[in-house]
Amino acid sequence: MLIDGRSRKYLLHLRSTGVFQFHLGNLPHSEIIGSPDGSRFVSSKGAPLVALRPRLGDYILKMRRGPQVVYPKDLGAILMYADIHPGLAVIEAGTGSGAMTMALTRAVGPTGRIVSCEVRQDHATHGRGAIVRQFGRVPDWLELRVGDVLEAVAEEDHDRLLLDIPEPWEVIPAATGTLRTGGIVCSYVPTVPQVQRLREALRATGRFLDVETFEVLLRTWNVTGRSVRPDHGMVGHTGFVTVGRLIQPA
Repeated sequence: MLIDGRSRKYLLHLRSTGVFQFHLGNLPHSEIIGSPDGSRFVSSKGAPLVALRPRLGDYILKMRRGPQVVYPKDLGAILMYADIHPGLAVIEAGTGSGAMTMALTRAVGPTGRIVSCEVRQDHATHGRGAIVRQFGRVPDWLELRVGDVLEAVAEEDHDRLLLDIPEPWEVIPAATGTLRTGGIVCSYVPTVPQVQRLREALRATGRFLDVETFEVLLRTWNVTGRSVRPDHGMVGHTGFVTVGRLIQPA
């Protein structure tokens, strides 16, 4: 990732013969390759540039888009509230552009297992491409499936169920059979009616406790000398996160 003098970010896939071009000149990729993280460069027109390895959040915001991504502000909360940690078995739907899949894959690590399901072949292809560009390949502990998540839920015991699909309530009854007791279901949906139907489905099973729904709002601040104020824009509502824990039947 290159950052220019006005803090604008440019995501690059480095190639030995590639050239980065923008309105302030160009910079051959060969000058960047092999340089330490944080190296400084100057474009052909004298513009300063700094090269940094992108954080996962940077990559998600700048990568080529297909389906709508889960934003980093929501991913951070999902990883914490769903208690994603190394060694977990996780089922996810849908893969989409791969944002949540990449965050989950990195969080569970090689001692865990991710099964990510996507019903649309075009979305699955796009998501796979984004994942390969980030990791260099599909990690061994990640399985990408094209198909309905209900099939995976029916056959795979799991510790966590992550649902970024339009009708997550349809998966809840089946999940009570293979989600381990104490496990967590986490859903990400954009609208209030979806939240209502999901909460009704969770309540109807009589098996979920500590259920909560929230949204994450992010406001950055401008700090320049003695001028300290909130930025004029903020990242407001993007989606509702709902989490709940499975308990034993009565």
